[in-house]
Amino acid sequence: MMSYLGQSKLVPSIMSNLLNPDAIFSNNEMSLSDIEIYGFDYDYTLVFYSKHLHTLIFNAARDLLINEHRYPVEIRKYEYDPDFAIRGLHYDVQRAVLMKIDAFHYIQLGTVYRGLSVVPDEEVIEMYEGSHVPLEQMSDFYGKSSHGNTMKQFMDIFSLPEMTLLSCVNEHFLKNNIDYEPVHLYKDVKDSIRDVHIKGIMYERSKQILYICYAEQTRAVLAKLADHGKKMFLITNSPSSFVDKGMRYIVGKDWRDLFDVVIVQAEKPNFFNDKRRPFRKVNEKGVLLWDKIHKLQKGQIYKQGNLYEFLKLTGWRGSKVLYFGDHIYSDLADLTLKHGWRTGAIIPELRSELKIMNTEQYIQTMTWLQTLTGLLEQMQVHRDAASQLVLQEWKKERKEMREMTKGFFNAQFGSLFRTDQNPTYFLRRLSRFADIYMASLSCLLNYDVSHTFYPRRTPLQHELPAWSDRPPAAGLPLLQEAQAK
Repeated sequence: MMSYLGQSKLVPSIMSNLLNPDAIFSNNEMSLSDIEIYGFDYDYTLVFYSKHLHTLIFNAARDLLINEHRYPVEIRKYEYDPDFAIRGLHYDVQRAVLMKIDAFHYIQLGTVYRGLSVVPDEEVIEMYEGSHVPLEQMSDFYGKSSHGNTMKQFMDIFSLPEMTLLSCVNEHFLKNNIDYEPVHLYKDVKDSIRDVHIKGIMYERSKQILYICYAEQTRAVLAKLADHGKKMFLITNSPSSFVDKGMRYIVGKDWRDLFDVVIVQAEKPNFFNDKRRPFRKVNEKGVLLWDKIHKLQKGQIYKQGNLYEFLKLTGWRGSKVLYFGDHIYSDLADLTLKHGWRTGAIIPELRSELKIMNTEQYIQTMTWLQTLTGLLEQMQVHRDAASQLVLQEWKKERKEMREMTKGFFNAQFGSLFRTDQNPTYFLRRLSRFADIYMASLSCLLNYDVSHTFYPRRTPLQHELPAWSDRPPAAGLPLLQEAQAK
């Protein structure tokens, strides 16, 4: 079956045009020369955490289920698996299944999990009367399950423990034939995860600096922008003590000198929409002051507030502002749709996925998979029995290779960005709400502050396929160019 691996003609010059995992990719043309003000989220934007922090969140929420929601003590035997889930998955609240959905609302078969076990394709098709999820069943604008919707989309990196905990408790109930209400389970897990964050359990238990991983270049990025006279601000949902401790570790005790405005516990996305909440100043001891805020001062920390008051006090409007965040809905959607800010998405998974895509095994597999698809399309006109037998063999091989391709990224759900052939629902939202996207802020160090990002012209279905066969245009972020520098 794998004889194609030796056919070097099927692997053209792709290996000499590998994409750089440290590049910045563009959905929309944007010049940094137009950007005067840079804004940042904190978690998974300025600072990145190891998977051990997710283990802490999982364990704390699991214990809350047992101690406060009276769940069976036996669920304590389940431990966090960092390789189980990926971001962007949908959870059917009433059916208690986790799945990957593409940009056209179709479920990718083979990625539907009830508990920790995959649901057979035939059962999925029967359950949904096909594999399409109607629009009215999809989650609302922010990925939440509300107003009668049955689907919740998990877009936050911090949601990985939540998905895993849901699946583990479902697994326990199913294995032990325990009758339960899926809606109650979803709500209890959601509340427990929320309490880990809102009640400060995560912040109290974690020695934060022990969980911080590659953020050593954050100071270099901020210093570069400051040296070029750029204004900077921070808007985060995390509390001031947590942010201060982390920023002192990764930037230094003078970190606030780099920012013109610092806002904590902003409660995004409400911060971008609710005009009623005024700002409050936080003093050095973390105490909230009652003074009316007439100006957002450098070196101070403010809590709550709203974007409309922020714009009024700073005058920072429109396309001269670029805001970076990791949550496509809570951080970026409202800014680009309502306020005209430019947006940058931080997608840590991008770096590891690009490294996989640069491997010879992946390129060989994808080249043959595309070849098989082309053969199926061209040869399906032959209706004789012998030809149909060959076509069925090709279809079988294509299905097996798709499963292999999925396994390159995540054994259960595959790539964050693609289903078998279509973009994922996650990528659809990323393309809509982010002007540029990258693995980490450190990627900015590879570009001049006046650099213009141009999205690649990829062929539409009705355009000449020759576009996609041509060598990449000059200036694309290719791996060998970065290495040569």
